[in-house]
Amino acid sequence: MAANNRRMSGKKGAQVGSGGQRRRGLEGKGPTPPAEMRKGHKKNRLATAKAKQSARRPVPRGRGGKSPSELVVGRNPVVEALRGGVPASTLYVQQFIDNDERVREALQLAAERGGINLMEAPRPELDRMTNGLNHQGLVLQVPPYEYAHPEDLAGAAYDDGEDPLIVALDGVTDPRNLGAVVRSVSAFGGHGVVVPERRAAGMTAGAWKTSAGAAARTPVARATNLTRALEAYKKAGITIVGLAADGETEIGELAALSGPVVIVVGSEGKGLSRLVGETCDHRVRIPMPGGAESLNAGVAAGIVLYEAARRRN
Repeated sequence: MAANNRRMSGKKGAQVGSGGQRRRGLEGKGPTPPAEMRKGHKKNRLATAKAKQSARRPVPRGRGGKSPSELVVGRNPVVEALRGGVPASTLYVQQFIDNDERVREALQLAAERGGINLMEAPRPELDRMTNGLNHQGLVLQVPPYEYAHPEDLAGAAYDDGEDPLIVALDGVTDPRNLGAVVRSVSAFGGHGVVVPERRAAGMTAGAWKTSAGAAARTPVARATNLTRALEAYKKAGITIVGLAADGETEIGELAALSGPVVIVVGSEGKGLSRLVGETCDHRVRIPMPGGAESLNAGVAAGIVLYEAARRRN
């Protein structure tokens, strides 16, 4: 009875608290997410439907001058790709994803760049798109790269009143080496890079990132047959110079670098293939007093491009 009297009296005794729920309810929840990310919004329903369609649609195979589209998977890789200026068409975000710093940065970078579709997708759809990879709720779609034709590189140089300075890669399979070569070609005033269509690195997200933006202004051409492409350059009056550890001439002694030239760089382990080596007008070596057996493609190309640019200035 005493308890009932105490409950009905006007005095306030000890009461059970809210556990901070009311205080947390008053805290801000951050910026309003875009319409595509808000559940129930019309744009959210459309984005979800498009994501399902894209997940079911087969990835196109490269034909003509295009490579297949590519998916960058995972929170750190997606953020790094967006930071590095890798071209992107769509950013897929998992529904009900934990909104950590990387997710927020990815959304912010995509919004600031513009032209990137934001699509929310259920986890099973992202699992299907990525073949079960650990996507962590973020998937970035990189559009197909449009390759130039090898003849276009020389044609553009002559149109500008310059002697072509082109690098061709023979058997280089690491996209980071391709990106490094593209960056060096851009830095030393070259006119582009030629890669074989098969068994060679292509312009993937990794190559774009390593190029540090140079891929946006330096064309990459793809040759169905590298040997035939080099022979076509020779018929056009361009000298073909192959880098080889056992080359007959040192790069500092080769006068041909001051004129129209294609510099052919082989893989670090195997060097130039037999047919490509036989097609070259000159086989040159880079003197290495330190005794290193070989240099990777990016470093080797940069050294020869510097020598060619020095002679042209």
